[in-house]
Amino acid sequence: MDEQSSNEGSGSENLAQEFLKIAAKNQELLTKLMTSPQETMTRLLDPLNVSESFTRGAQQLVANPDKLIQANMQLWQEHLALWQQATQKVLGAQAESVANAERSDRRFKAVEWDQNPIFDFIRQSYLITSRWLIKTMTDIEGLSEADAHKVKFHTEQMVNALSPSNFLFTNPEVIKETIESGGQNLVRGAENLKRDLEAGDGQLKITQTDPHAYELGRNIATTPGKIVYQNDLVQLIQYEPTTDKVHRRPLLIIPPWINKYYILDLQPKNSFIRWALDQGYTVFVVSWANPDARLAEKTMDDYLQEGILDPLNAIEWATGEAEVSMIGYCIGGTLTSAALAYMAAQNDSRVKAVTFFAAQTDFSEAGDLKVFIDEDQLAGLDEQMQDTGYLEAGAMATAFNMLRSNDLIWSFYVNNYLLGKDPMQFDLLYWNADATRMPRHVHMYYLRECYLHNNLAKPGGITLKDVPIDLTKVTIPVYLQAAKEDHIAPYPSVFKSKNIFSGPVRFMLAGSGHIAGVINPPSANKYNYWMNEAQPDNLDEWLAGAESHPGSWWHDWDSWLAPLSGGEVPARVPGDGELAVIEDAPGSYVKVKGE
Repeated sequence: MDEQSSNEGSGSENLAQEFLKIAAKNQELLTKLMTSPQETMTRLLDPLNVSESFTRGAQQLVANPDKLIQANMQLWQEHLALWQQATQKVLGAQAESVANAERSDRRFKAVEWDQNPIFDFIRQSYLITSRWLIKTMTDIEGLSEADAHKVKFHTEQMVNALSPSNFLFTNPEVIKETIESGGQNLVRGAENLKRDLEAGDGQLKITQTDPHAYELGRNIATTPGKIVYQNDLVQLIQYEPTTDKVHRRPLLIIPPWINKYYILDLQPKNSFIRWALDQGYTVFVVSWANPDARLAEKTMDDYLQEGILDPLNAIEWATGEAEVSMIGYCIGGTLTSAALAYMAAQNDSRVKAVTFFAAQTDFSEAGDLKVFIDEDQLAGLDEQMQDTGYLEAGAMATAFNMLRSNDLIWSFYVNNYLLGKDPMQFDLLYWNADATRMPRHVHMYYLRECYLHNNLAKPGGITLKDVPIDLTKVTIPVYLQAAKEDHIAPYPSVFKSKNIFSGPVRFMLAGSGHIAGVINPPSANKYNYWMNEAQPDNLDEWLAGAESHPGSWWHDWDSWLAPLSGGEVPARVPGDGELAVIEDAPGSYVKVKGE
């Protein structure tokens, strides 16, 4: 037997062995499922509470047969047009495609999808059928808003999963790689699949980036600073100044606790923190603890006190300055808004200006995340947390990834398991995989009071530290950032805050999404942003009168905040005030892994 045949045989044997191991693991999981109590089994089989919504949708479809027949006729007409186009193309004639993918759709970027008649037909047939199915399910009449939203969203998930790009024999890139490597891509893919199943303890935890490529404080989260204060929930970072003079009022940043703060300090070239230092701000950042059983009983009152009010006190001790500006990002912004209302009720006027990055206060139009939040799903989620007191790290990652499943799930499925490639090195994806836990009481309070009941938007709808929270009492200047393609905090939802706060609000719409819409340094010269200087209170009017500006919005924000920052003073160095240095940034809290 020659060497090539030997290698091919060895590869086939390895592939078979790996699939046998995976099959055994699946059998173990199935046995565990089948022996679970009935209620638990039901939740495992339908954890997203989808079946009832689809059942009601099917009933409405059957009740309107004329509309269903019309939809089917349209589907057949489009497929007939596709057959005609395919026939013309085979005969060498020029023919316009019946269905084309969006320019942003990277599933069909290989040239074979256009140039090879077979794959061109497969691609167009899929696009025609998938769009028909989504439209048919979206147009169902007689469903509640919640059911209609859930049916549409999960139909899209099914359609994305069934893309021909996700299967070995209908993806030209995978076929080519399989032939050229003698099937070694599938051997490597099986090994990658086994690795990710083991990492998820039986659940598939797709590796999106090289987990060993970065080290906090060495090549990511490297902006020099010191931990000058800490309590159970946070470490407070004070960063080293980069200018001789600084704005008098320090800047306190409250990032989301569902992720780690260093999204704002990935690399020097894209660090918002480093850039803000260069503009003359004294920057403080809250680094949240990664909760375990010891912090399981923490409540939203604790997050308000230890996450915002205590750091505000610490900043005064560190700098001698009571007045500050703040930034709240995502859920950190939601808590910041509540904190400002609490402070207003207490006649606490230390915060003189606030910026919100992709943060919501009115959740009535909170987008696709709402499909995961109803009473049944929340009951199942609460049950998951009863034993430990917290939600496991990464448990929310699937929901976030499903909002952009083609980019954040299926592209990695193809790369890792079908092409058998190693994950890339990418700072943003490393941060995304560095998941955090959620304490039970805080997480359930947030989901119920904000997403499910939208009580934060109602004056007195929630109470924190025995104080009714009324966002209309917030009268300080507000910079409200949203992003055009944000799937987590949709810009129409963010815009609603403009009509809740009572002070002057500058709403700005950035290009891109929840992360890149924020982390867009001027040096990158990417994307754009829209601004309407008239700042009308109606979103349609705002959009109609908005002017597009190229590149980053960061300078616009600085031009807004600098005049509100109290003049200039000599730069402050961490440790020079009343607070001693505890340790170097990025600190120890951020290094605690969620697994």
